[in-house]
Amino acid sequence: MTQFLQPYASTEPPRGPAEEGAGSVVVEKQLQKTEPPKLYQVVMLNDDFTPMEFVVYVLQEHFRHDIESATQIMLKIHHEGRGVCGVFTKDVAATKVELVLAAARRAGHPLQCILETA
Repeated sequence: MTQFLQPYASTEPPRGPAEEGAGSVVVEKQLQKTEPPKLYQVVMLNDDFTPMEFVVYVLQEHFRHDIESATQIMLKIHHEGRGVCGVFTKDVAATKVELVLAAARRAGHPLQCILETA
């Protein structure tokens, strides 16, 4: 004689599709809004001692400007007292400032470079 296993019998009445999930709580997923990082501009300041050629070199080497744009920025620095070298996230901009200052010190120039919010 074979014995058949009976399926587990629940004491609750069967639920229909409308009653499915009744009594349970659904939490709506909150969308997280992320903002893009704040941008900072690296600004070079004019002085009477740093050669213009060195400023052009720094703009090409550390900011990847071509000769024409580096010369235009250098002239802006020379005539207006300051010029924006580039706009970056905070960490990148701070690193660029430090690289420029280190290069100027190694070359014996008093070139100043600062960080400002864009």
